[in-house]
Amino acid sequence: MRWGPGQALRWAVRQAELTGAAVEAVSAWDIPQFHGSLARLPPSSSDEGALEARARQELVDAVEGVSGSRPPVEVRTVVRYGTPASVLLDAAREASLLVVGSRGLGGFAGLLLGSVAQHCVQHAACPVVVFREGTE
Repeated sequence: MRWGPGQALRWAVRQAELTGAAVEAVSAWDIPQFHGSLARLPPSSSDEGALEARARQELVDAVEGVSGSRPPVEVRTVVRYGTPASVLLDAAREASLLVVGSRGLGGFAGLLLGSVAQHCVQHAACPVVVFREGTE
């Protein structure tokens, strides 16, 4: 998974500072689907390991890029297998707040939520804050 805009993570860290909470930065990794004449072949275990490791490193880099190597609050990084929406909704079950970025990649990108953010808004068990890309 490619890490989205840093505004959502930056805001979550600041909100945690104000409320005395911790941040759980969550990233999902999934096995890419292949379309066309090639059937979907299961990846080798080393491919799965590489996908998970890349997702983990991207998340660590994103956290350090936003809050440095010593964040002002506890920031836990969690990487799970699955689609972004399902992984985020699972993590939100025990959360007091879910903060997500939204890229809105449809034809009306400036007007619409991205599909993951929209799914989270509709199904999360807690309040959701959505940051559109390019906004503060």
